[in-house]
Amino acid sequence: MASNEATKKADAARGPKRGTAPVAPQRPTPPARPAPKRVGPVEFLGEVGDEGRKVTWPTRKETTVTTIMVFIMVVVASLFFVAVDQVMRFAVSLVLGIGA
Repeated sequence: MASNEATKKADAARGPKRGTAPVAPQRPTPPARPAPKRVGPVEFLGEVGDEGRKVTWPTRKETTVTTIMVFIMVVVASLFFVAVDQVMRFAVSLVLGIGA
């Protein structure tokens, strides 16, 4: 602990205290990116159409099968949650002794 000017000068001359973490060197700044080219609405819509043609669209059969599978999973999940709800209702009514 520095108590006077002479001690402060001596502390400053000694350098950093032991156990202090060294200062990490600063990273160089990355080079600036060039500004993206701005396009008009007509060119933009043309590019959207080009990207849409690159997409692999599912067939009618794949879409139908996937839709049916979603409906089946919804029914299975709802039956599961109804069963869990009934079990929990029964357990709570046993513990609390109400509704009997």
